[in-house]
Amino acid sequence: MPSPRLAEKKWWKDRLQVRQYASRDEMGRAAAADVSQAMKAILADRGSLRIVFAAAPSQNELLDYLAADKDIEWSKVTAFHMDEYIGLDEDAPQRFSTFLDTRLFSRVRPGTVHLIDGSADPAAECERYAALLQEAPIDIVCLGIGENGHLAFNDPPVADFNDPKTVKIVELDDMCREQQVRDGCFDRFREVPETAMTLTIPTLLSGSRLFCIVPGPTKRSAVTQTLEGPITTACPASILREHPNCTLYLDRDSYGA
Repeated sequence: MPSPRLAEKKWWKDRLQVRQYASRDEMGRAAAADVSQAMKAILADRGSLRIVFAAAPSQNELLDYLAADKDIEWSKVTAFHMDEYIGLDEDAPQRFSTFLDTRLFSRVRPGTVHLIDGSADPAAECERYAALLQEAPIDIVCLGIGENGHLAFNDPPVADFNDPKTVKIVELDDMCREQQVRDGCFDRFREVPETAMTLTIPTLLSGSRLFCIVPGPTKRSAVTQTLEGPITTACPASILREHPNCTLYLDRDSYGA
């Protein structure tokens, strides 16, 4: 997948590289081209790859373009995801594992896929998944930013830049749960689970290469705080400005005048 060279604007905020595109589709295509290039380089150098994906509608274009790239050696890829609701039925379409399996994994067939089991005992499952993540370094993390500035399910009330845990149980704040309704994942607020398991912020930031994809007008406030406010857990995504190798992909709707 050659780089589409569609960048409308490029700039830096602290250590964070920012790229903004004219449309959501161009943003997703450009991000996928960069992720693909990074994956192929790592696979060519080392023969294996460990990657973490976010499960959210904001990632649709990225995942679709990655799935369409037939030159990635997915059989050599170990894939993870970054969060999961607690207590949803095993066949619930809102499960993030189901989302990623439908949107990507069933289409590209990674060599290994490690899914968080939202039906298991949460404490034991956090330990199990943490052990899998700790087996080797994470090469790439593809993530988004929530309307409240969260990374994965590290909402402002529970975000910790120095979290000692790898995966933890969290209570979701109301803004986060409301976003799930606005995203069309649930019909009503009361249907959104109150608790989840999530990779912690240090775990996400341990990735050697981060690609953060954030389209749409509902993310404008969070992106503005990420780029223009202080680095604080009040906007967890602001910590991306300290990562040595992170790129933030935006469209016209998610930032600016």
